[in-house]
Amino acid sequence: MKLKDKVALVTGAGSGIGRAIAALFSAEGASVFLTGRRRDSLDATVKSLKGRSAVSTGDVRRPEDADRWAAECERTFGGLDILVNNAGIIGNGGILDFNRSKWRDLMDTNVEGVIEVTRACAPLLVKRGGGSIVNLGSVTGIRPYGGLLGYCVSKAAVNMITQSLALELAPKKVTVNAILPGVVVTDLHRTGGMDEGAYAAFLERSKTTHPSGRVGTPDEVAEAALYFASPGARWTTGVLLSVDGGRALTAAR
Repeated sequence: MKLKDKVALVTGAGSGIGRAIAALFSAEGASVFLTGRRRDSLDATVKSLKGRSAVSTGDVRRPEDADRWAAECERTFGGLDILVNNAGIIGNGGILDFNRSKWRDLMDTNVEGVIEVTRACAPLLVKRGGGSIVNLGSVTGIRPYGGLLGYCVSKAAVNMITQSLALELAPKKVTVNAILPGVVVTDLHRTGGMDEGAYAAFLERSKTTHPSGRVGTPDEVAEAALYFASPGARWTTGVLLSVDGGRALTAAR
């Protein structure tokens, strides 16, 4: 019970990595406040939890939703110890087929969303006497991939947000770290527009681009989040942790 009596807020908790983190945190004793855009998905996550939980729909792109989540979490559980900025989207496209609307959506969700939710929740962590923030980045934030301009830029921004806030919040006993997954089996690519056939082919090819010979699972990423949120990581901050089967180490192939 590494998170006994702790309170965690997880964005994008309705599926994939967010759902796995919420389930693991709950199993480790935390009360979990789940946020996301779809109530049915959040309710499905609740079924996998063992302890106390609360659900609130909304969008990380709206500052008013971030403020409401912070207030509801404090009112429901008395405070906040752990923030997981997991919500994010993916989008294809480069400069030659630039789409301003898709670019703006990526930046508003993956970058502004992290800023707004952290802005709303960080005072609760400080008020508690310390805590932890875990951001979900990507291997694309530390190495470029053609045709993923917006996504790469947005995830690189998450890295700098993580390290900048780590410096700012360290005196307040709040740690800030990021997890950089490789390819993980979730709904991310399919909700981003990839059909089932293309996704199956992408997963098969990814076995050759990851030195481990396979793609990852949401549970493996959740384990890294648990470490950053646990007392064992209280002197660990500003870390960008690749959880990617060695993907970031490889040359193009």
